[in-house]
Amino acid sequence: MSQDQIDILKRALEREKKARKAAEKILEEKSRELYFTSQKLENLLDEKSSQLEGVFENIVDAYVVMDIQGDIIKFNEAATRLFGYDIGRDNVNVKDLVFKDDYEYAMTSFMQLHTQGFFKDYEARIYTKSKEVKWVHINASVVYDKDKKPIAAQGIVRDITAERASEEKLIESENRLATLVLNLDSGIVLEDENRNIVLTNKKFCELFNIDAEPSDLFGMDCTDASEQNKLLLKNPEAFIQRMDEIDSAKKVVIGDELEMVDGKILERNYMPITIGEKSKGFLWTFTDVTLKRTYRKSLEVQKQKYYSIIANMHLGLVEVNNHDEILLINHSFSEMSGYSEEELLGKKAGEIFPIEGGSEIIAIENEKRKKGESNSYEIKIETKQGEVRYWLISGAPNYDINGHVVGSIGVHLDITNLKALELQKEKLLLKLEKSNDELQEYAHIVSHDLKSPLRSIDALVSWLKEDNKGKLDAMSMRNFELIEATLEKMEQLISDVLDYSSVGTDTTVKADVDLNKMLQDLTTILYIPDHIKITALQQLPIIKGDGTKLQQLFQNLISNAVKFIDKEKGSITIDFEDLKSHYKFSIQDNGIGIEKQFHDKIFKIFHALNKSKDSTGIGLSIVKKIVDLHEGQIWLESQLNIGTTFYFTLKKQS
Repeated sequence: MSQDQIDILKRALEREKKARKAAEKILEEKSRELYFTSQKLENLLDEKSSQLEGVFENIVDAYVVMDIQGDIIKFNEAATRLFGYDIGRDNVNVKDLVFKDDYEYAMTSFMQLHTQGFFKDYEARIYTKSKEVKWVHINASVVYDKDKKPIAAQGIVRDITAERASEEKLIESENRLATLVLNLDSGIVLEDENRNIVLTNKKFCELFNIDAEPSDLFGMDCTDASEQNKLLLKNPEAFIQRMDEIDSAKKVVIGDELEMVDGKILERNYMPITIGEKSKGFLWTFTDVTLKRTYRKSLEVQKQKYYSIIANMHLGLVEVNNHDEILLINHSFSEMSGYSEEELLGKKAGEIFPIEGGSEIIAIENEKRKKGESNSYEIKIETKQGEVRYWLISGAPNYDINGHVVGSIGVHLDITNLKALELQKEKLLLKLEKSNDELQEYAHIVSHDLKSPLRSIDALVSWLKEDNKGKLDAMSMRNFELIEATLEKMEQLISDVLDYSSVGTDTTVKADVDLNKMLQDLTTILYIPDHIKITALQQLPIIKGDGTKLQQLFQNLISNAVKFIDKEKGSITIDFEDLKSHYKFSIQDNGIGIEKQFHDKIFKIFHALNKSKDSTGIGLSIVKKIVDLHEGQIWLESQLNIGTTFYFTLKKQS
């Protein structure tokens, strides 16, 4: 490095030292000035504090002092409680206290404080030390020194959190009330003490066909409004007169009716509003009761109509209270009993009419009515003339408007003639049962008597064939075979007729029948060719019934299916469905099928579609009779050359 460069660096170092000394001198002067300013501020604050300490330390509201930069330098006890800071230990700036959403408003207010020297009625939210949010009201002013230079700011801070909460609730309640009033289904008009409208709603405008918003009516004189609206009423002058009477009386009016030209009926209520003895306004409400009044008139008409029907119907009507005392009867009951209304009112029905235990029955039924039960029952009674009759009574509890049982109403039907018919029917049934037994016995006798000669003829034919063996020509032997076939068919026909006549007898006690086991037994008993397969798609139910008849039912249908299967591989499929009150069964085959025109005829006795020697036309008739006996139905679906499905239902037995 050359000597010139060293000289240059030395000169630069000297200049830097001089500049640092100049800066230190300036800093020292500013520090001294700041010190003196602080002393002045402290002296001023001490001076002010000595003057105001007795006042601000003991006020209820918070008192806060801050410097020009916003640093808090003094809290009174109320301020310490409000904000939660201890100024002796905590450094707090006013910005730390401002709620984030109110920051812009706070800055605007502090600018006003700087420019105007004060602000009033500042209301905003603040944070406490624990970050609790509170509403405060602040009046603040700037503190000046003796040279009129601002050196601090002070303010009175009042906690208004509770007040704001109350105001918000009040506003919320007012809004709810206003919304409720505006949307009520009744027209509302609130007048002040000078009869000017201060509140109304949409329904009022609607009821009086006023083409305006409710707010447009605020301030209107009600007297003028009444004059304008009177033409909507059928009797306008009476409307105005009534308004004046109500207004003069200053008394509550409820249920006053107005009939309008368009047919509407309004119910008007009026209530004066007073505080102490001073009138503060009037409240009017208007409700459209057109439908209610129309319904009431219609109800009266219906009441009269049904009263006329009840009075003249051929059913006796009696109304009693909870003590069985007669309150009302109709004309038909008077004719049925022989007593007049005057003779029965107030009397106990259970003590007048019944005989042979009827009084006890009525007492039991009355207790049921008190429990709200309805039902029908029969009693034997004696009329005023001493005639014995039978009545069927349908009784129901009678309720008051509060739903309490206050008695009962009974409709009485004279069933004396019906009882006589029932007795006659019972005698006929006994006679019929006896005749059926005799007919059944006769059928067995006839069956035996008819089969005996047939067997004899069959034996004689066999003997003739045996005795003339080798002597008779082929035609004669063919004729003997035809005779034997005819005899066999006649015997089968006699057996089937006996079976058919026996199906209707239901003397067997119902028992549980396992259809799965029955089907297994049938496949063993019946001749089932090897090429035909019988399949049950699911486990069949156990049902209550006559095992023999149920076996006849399935046996006939399965045999019928086997007989008419013409395919190399035959199939018979059995299935069932559990219905609400019945079992529904199906037996499907892949046989020759049945034409649609014969679907109903095949269930008739002696109607056989295939005239084979072993078909008498009775099998399906027996099936239908067994199904009928079990309160079921039978039908079929079939396609020629594809197959047939027989469906039948059997009622479940309890």
